[in-house]
Amino acid sequence: MSKIFRFFLYSVAIVYAAITLGPFIWSIITSLKPTSEIDSLRVNLKNLTFGNYNMIVSQFPFLRWFFNSLIVAIAVTFGNLLFNSMAGYALARINFAGRNFLFIIVLALMMVPGQVVMVPTYILLSKLGWVNTYWGLTIPFLTSSFGIFLMRQFFLSIPKEMEEAATIDGLSRFRIFLQIVLPLSKPALTTQFIFMFTGNWNSFLWPSLLTSSDNMYTLPVGLNSFYGQYYQFWNQVMAGAILLTLPMILIFLVFQKQFVKGISTTGLK
Repeated sequence: MSKIFRFFLYSVAIVYAAITLGPFIWSIITSLKPTSEIDSLRVNLKNLTFGNYNMIVSQFPFLRWFFNSLIVAIAVTFGNLLFNSMAGYALARINFAGRNFLFIIVLALMMVPGQVVMVPTYILLSKLGWVNTYWGLTIPFLTSSFGIFLMRQFFLSIPKEMEEAATIDGLSRFRIFLQIVLPLSKPALTTQFIFMFTGNWNSFLWPSLLTSSDNMYTLPVGLNSFYGQYYQFWNQVMAGAILLTLPMILIFLVFQKQFVKGISTTGLK
């Protein structure tokens, strides 16, 4: 590779990184500015303060919103990891009547927009009395057709000989799944974990429909109501947005190797 071409590639990468990180850096700086300097393009380092973060945590039920988001994201994520992996394994390895038909239904559900089932789902949850409750925010979303499809395709890449050897050694189907298949599926499970946790942490539409009181708001819904009442204080809005984003950044930094491996893995040696 010539030096000129390498210089061109690095230049493009630097420009792209600057464009990508620019808005995030601007948000961080704005969140640290006092209200009097919000409209100023100048950055006075002496006046930067964490007062905006302290204000939204102390004067608003921010910690409650954070707790709600954490409960919902954890419950839905681990529910998906459990049920999607079990369903995917059944579709990949267990021969039963109607298996291919069920898989076709799973593929068909991936093509159905969420807006189509929004009204009937809300009516059902309302009749069950689950509106504005943790049950309504978690139970309808404990499985996903994409997660089932992802796990099934990964399980198909695991050699059957490993499971047959375990069967000869006397392991039951459940122990094979638990002790052999799942440990080999860490890349796919990690990928699904990141997708599910991120999606539910940032979810706004369903929580905004299913919650009606401040103490049940998740972070995105709570910050939206905060923005509606105090829209002129961009420094406080940006402080809330940064606090919403930080957990996702930390999760990706911790699991980035497994995430990339799960995306790129097409089979096992």
